[in-house]
Amino acid sequence: MRKKYLFLAALMLLCSVVVSAKKKQSIVILYENDVHCAIEGYQVLAGLRDAVADTAYVAVVSSGDFVQGGTAGAISRGQYVADIMRTVGYDAITLGNHEFDFPVKHTKELLAHIGAPVVCTNLYETETNRKVFAPYIIKKFGKTKIAFIGAATPGTFYTETGAFFEGDKQIYDLREKDFNEVMQRTVDQARKEGARYVVVLSHLGEDPDRSGVNSHEMIKHTTGIDIVLDGHTHSVVAHDTLLNAAGKPVVITETGSKFENIGKLVIRKGKMHNELLPVKDLAVRSERVQATTDSVLLLMQEQTRRIVCHSDVSLQFENAKGTWILRTEDTNTGNLICDAFRVTTGADIALANGGCVRRGQTAGDWTYGDIAAMLPYDNHLWVVEASGATIVELLRRSTQLLPEEDGSFPQVSGLRYTAHVADHSISDVEVLNRKTGAYEPIDPNRSYTVSTIDYCVSGGGFYDALKNCKVVERGDMLYRDVFVEFVEKNLGGHIGQDYSEPQGRIRIEN
Repeated sequence: MRKKYLFLAALMLLCSVVVSAKKKQSIVILYENDVHCAIEGYQVLAGLRDAVADTAYVAVVSSGDFVQGGTAGAISRGQYVADIMRTVGYDAITLGNHEFDFPVKHTKELLAHIGAPVVCTNLYETETNRKVFAPYIIKKFGKTKIAFIGAATPGTFYTETGAFFEGDKQIYDLREKDFNEVMQRTVDQARKEGARYVVVLSHLGEDPDRSGVNSHEMIKHTTGIDIVLDGHTHSVVAHDTLLNAAGKPVVITETGSKFENIGKLVIRKGKMHNELLPVKDLAVRSERVQATTDSVLLLMQEQTRRIVCHSDVSLQFENAKGTWILRTEDTNTGNLICDAFRVTTGADIALANGGCVRRGQTAGDWTYGDIAAMLPYDNHLWVVEASGATIVELLRRSTQLLPEEDGSFPQVSGLRYTAHVADHSISDVEVLNRKTGAYEPIDPNRSYTVSTIDYCVSGGGFYDALKNCKVVERGDMLYRDVFVEFVEKNLGGHIGQDYSEPQGRIRIEN
């Protein structure tokens, strides 16, 4: 009798496996990009994965920019984000440019903690010419093999230059000059290993940049890619189709940023279908991931709830069109931040690249967490010596994309200038005389002290204009802590009407 029951139990188990296998006729790939520390979306992503896992093969992937860009990353140097992503359980991730905000050694530690396969086909060790991470991973879903290839934007070399050097020696390279050839070799190898589908986890974006590499150019100059899960430009692209080098269609999609959407790619019976699911409309949650997120939020609350100041005014960040105006024009936000830099260091001039600010603030009480979210990066305040001619050239380079947004657009203190859009020139550059309180024409031959973040000195911002300048002070305070100290000590914890509007330091003329 017992043998009979064992036989029946085994038969039922086999039948359930067969039924399950029959049900799993689809492959579902859930994807995200540019989360930038929007940590509460991870529980939705994992919940969606769990909801479809019983009836389909499922994978979860990321196209980069996850450890920085918000409070969770700022106060933990990315560790809180890594903790949550580890709980989610990713099948593959690639690197965004902001994964290079930290030294590569620290980023490697974070990635190891996440525990997911890291793929990046174009990050090389300069000396050995070896790839730092696996260029791709092949995962098998039933009998179907899918290759996930990673690609990091070569533009990172210009925006996060310091991460690629030790002293004057270049340690890493992103293969800007032969990127498409590197990608083609990787695709060919993945196909040779039996990949039926090739999916690129791309942190390239569709916009042209200094490197000349972007997702559209990659598709145009390669063959064998089926779909590009794009990132970097924060665009919402539900479904677009581009032709590759052989004239065959390639699908490209991007979810936006900060978990605005979760992408869902379904492969069934040889056909692909993808869509974007607005996270606000999804009711699913992973209790396990939520528990980790709740723990992180509790830790963050303990660290960030201290009230730093009260502000009578709101700080501007974007306009009604969604333009990040710190990257295109004078703002009260830039005025206040640069004043903090200049006054705290005693420099003649202070500069802040528009990209170092990630949100505005509404009037009211501001906590340390609010300020960390506004100034989230792991950057310190430095002072350099620069000639007047160098400063004028910096202004020219960093306004050359107007009227388009540019993360290097310079907000200023102790300085005024006019940027001309039509011919990309600079005029009327004046420096504040601290003794008289009057602005005077800049002297191209005089040496001025300039306060800014280390990122801009090392070549990450301002198009290398300060890279060869003498560093006279390497501050050990994070730039947000400099801001906090200024508001508390110099403004008495109260931001008044002096900062209600931009103070006319930057004039834009067509």
